[in-house]
Parts: sequence; C-alpha cells; structure tokens
Amino acid sequence: MPVPYRRKSASRARMRRSHDALKAVGSTICSNCGEPVLPHHVCRACGFYKGEQVIGAGADANVEEEAEAAAE
Repeated sequence: MPVPYRRKSASRARMRRSHDALKAVGSTICSNCGEPVLPHHVCRACGFYKGEQVIGAGADANVEEEAEAAAE
C-alpha cells in the first residue's frame, strides 16, 4: 500500500534518492593519437581500436559530409 506523501520524512526520501545521482563517464587515452576515448570504443580522431586501424582516419568527417550531401 502506498504511504501518504507527508508520512515519509524528508530524510527517508533523501536517503532513497542518494543513488539517483549521475555518475561521471570514464574515459581513456588513445594509444595512437592521445585523444580522450570512451572505453571499448574506436577513437573518433584516428580510427584505431586496441592498437589496430579499424576505420579510416577522419571517418567522422566523411560520414557527416555524406549525410549533408544526401540531405541536399
């Protein structure tokens, strides 16, 4: 059964919400170019993942250009 709003003390409500805060996103440094990278993601600057070239350098820019061209 639900409890009326005012029957729950502010302290109880705050203790319940103590785990609701956002956590900071961790990041690592790319071993190839030194840019910050999300863990387990391909580096957006150089295209390397775990020391191997996975996608071409500057692939971000190419995808954005293709999207713009398709929109026109």
